[in-house]
Amino acid sequence: MRDFLVTAQGESARIEVVVRTWDGDGLDAFLAELAEGFRGWNGTRTWRSLEGDLTLAAEHAESHVRLTWGLHDRLPDDEWRFEMTTIHAPGEDMRSLAIEMRTFLESDPL
Repeated sequence: MRDFLVTAQGESARIEVVVRTWDGDGLDAFLAELAEGFRGWNGTRTWRSLEGDLTLAAEHAESHVRLTWGLHDRLPDDEWRFEMTTIHAPGEDMRSLAIEMRTFLESDPL
């Protein structure tokens, strides 16, 4: 298992969620696949962590990739969720994100 803390903070709220994965659940590979699809794809590609507390939806819109990151209350409650969208250039920007995620997931936890 690989657990890590995700923090999202805005003007009026701060949310911290411990995300449980099975060795990262392939998040780095998912991001790398998005980078390789720099010419675009149709529809939305999705990823979720082992327990669904972190989700990622990706859409390609010609000149950018829109990633919607979701933090969720654990099932069965699922009483709340927080979503934030980040915009990335296709190709090299997405490759860098995938490499950074791989480096993070392969690092020794403290």
